[in-house]
Amino acid sequence: MDYAKGHGTGNDFVILPDPQGRLPLTPRLVAALCDRRRGIGADGVLRVVRAEAHPDAARYAGEAEWFMDYWNADGTHAEMCGNGVRVYTRYLVEAGLAAGGEMTVATRAGVVRTVVGPDEIATGLSKPRLYGQSVARVEARRYVGESVDVGNPHLVCRVADIPALAALDLSTSPEFSDADFPAGVNVEFSAPAVPLPGVDLHVRMRVYERGSGETLSCGSGACAVAAVALADAGLSTGRVAVDVPGGRLTIVLDEEACWLMGPAVIVATGTVDPGALDVRLPDVDSREAAA
Repeated sequence: MDYAKGHGTGNDFVILPDPQGRLPLTPRLVAALCDRRRGIGADGVLRVVRAEAHPDAARYAGEAEWFMDYWNADGTHAEMCGNGVRVYTRYLVEAGLAAGGEMTVATRAGVVRTVVGPDEIATGLSKPRLYGQSVARVEARRYVGESVDVGNPHLVCRVADIPALAALDLSTSPEFSDADFPAGVNVEFSAPAVPLPGVDLHVRMRVYERGSGETLSCGSGACAVAAVALADAGLSTGRVAVDVPGGRLTIVLDEEACWLMGPAVIVATGTVDPGALDVRLPDVDSREAAA
């Protein structure tokens, strides 16, 4: 299989070009590709498929040519991945599948707009919706957080300062309420950072993403964190610098959308043999069984 590898502020992805949706992608193959010791290694897989060729996106074919078929590292699906959209868009442009500038991309959370610049890509996600409080626990310590919908579920928990943020053990998933988040949740922890010129607020965050573990960055999570920080400051709109372990993202909340801005780069292209991953493609297995 052909593949590319890209990342946005350290949130990395294996990209599989499959315009006609013919690749028999399976959870096992996704997990094998994302394995950091036996595979290519990534936080998730982005399949590049035309919207009209995928049953989850055919209804969006009139609004967007391309569908981001996003899979978490454990082989599960996610509705949205903000950094994933930015990396996906960068791939479309570099592979000659899109012209750049402003374009639309279909996702399981709907159609989103992207604007491609030479150094950064901006993605317009749905405006975060704060809809109540819930609780996360790390090492038996209780953190009250805000539930936020950015097309996918988030729980944003505040910590006192940056040293407290750095001390959190996110090697395993924080505990959370299954009743509040029956499909799982991305759990963010944020702390205030020193003021910066050109932005209303500056915060630092860490995240444990469902299906992937702690990642160096989460775009939709940064939007959720920015929305909570602005709400705490009594603001409904504004510009927020969000520092993640992999770099800095800039979030602009306006009356209609949440714009996620930051770098997105393609670092490699190549081919991978599923057999070397000890994963046989389903169509190969069926032919061998028939023989």
